[in-house]
Amino acid sequence: MSISADERRTRILDAVRDLGSVRITELAERLEIPAVTVRRDVAALAEAGLLRRSHGSVSSAAAPGADAPTRGDGPSIGLLVPAVGQYFDEVIAGARAAAARAGASLVLGISSYEASADRVQVEQLLTSGAQGLLLAPNWTPTDGPEGREWVEDLPVPAVLVERRSAPGSAAEDLDWVASDHRHGVLLAVRHLAALGHGSVALVARRDTWTAHEIRAGYAESCALLGLPAEPVIDIVRPVADAEDVADSLAEAHARGVRAVLVHNDQDAIQLLPLLRARGLQVPGDLAVVSYDDVLAELGAPPLTAVAPPKRAVGAEAVALLLRRLGGDDALPVHHLLLLPRLTVRESCGAAARSN
Repeated sequence: MSISADERRTRILDAVRDLGSVRITELAERLEIPAVTVRRDVAALAEAGLLRRSHGSVSSAAAPGADAPTRGDGPSIGLLVPAVGQYFDEVIAGARAAAARAGASLVLGISSYEASADRVQVEQLLTSGAQGLLLAPNWTPTDGPEGREWVEDLPVPAVLVERRSAPGSAAEDLDWVASDHRHGVLLAVRHLAALGHGSVALVARRDTWTAHEIRAGYAESCALLGLPAEPVIDIVRPVADAEDVADSLAEAHARGVRAVLVHNDQDAIQLLPLLRARGLQVPGDLAVVSYDDVLAELGAPPLTAVAPPKRAVGAEAVALLLRRLGGDDALPVHHLLLLPRLTVRESCGAAARSN
């Protein structure tokens, strides 16, 4: 059974913590994952500052003897993310760079995609000495207040990252910094409409905060632009559902749909050859835009994509938390939405440019 990139990278991090320094080939054998895949994941984790590579070996970023980044005399910041992978790698990288510039240290806690694991990880971060917290808990916009009460009892300042607190919720007085995914969807749908498409399909997951925001943004964008909202094509099991998704897009094309937004890059890239196998050329028969813009440029053809400002979210969250830790009692609660950008490439049938 295949596993997601997030799951692979979490397993790699766990194994490296257990083993200390290990050769990549040995790591691949231990995890029963192809070595080429492990090398690619290790490269991404190293770029995010979570692992260190040296002459075919890999070690924890905090491993004894490694060339660890210089830690200043600033505060220790705990960062909770639901998984390491394509999306949160960049958030972590932005937070890590901002903390280093300020002389602060960053301590990472990785939860599973289960709400019950969040509190355990936060307690471990506090035990490690975190004086402030950046939190990306396992919430979705449709969740009720159950399971969120623990944020009221945090003994240190906290900022939500890529999460937004609902009015009247336990977290309403917390600062937050997030990407405006609904605006990102509007950029994509408006661009496709400007190219002459009278309807745009949406292929989306439903298991994360981002997925829910994209679905809501799709409905809002179609209403704003006067386009019909097509039935959302669900991705319930990434990879396993790809053939069914391709069939659904072929059916949508048969009834006149000529454009689609896909969340996320990995799923969009996987769909490209499956669409060709069904006689649909991209962009000739179907214009494709992906959401995330982590891998989109590597598609064949390169994918037009919406890029949430992931690194900037991490950096702004650190800056806001440091202001809280600085003791500015007059600082009001901050709710910051950062706007995504659309980069136009070949897959939508328009000349390459960036918005």
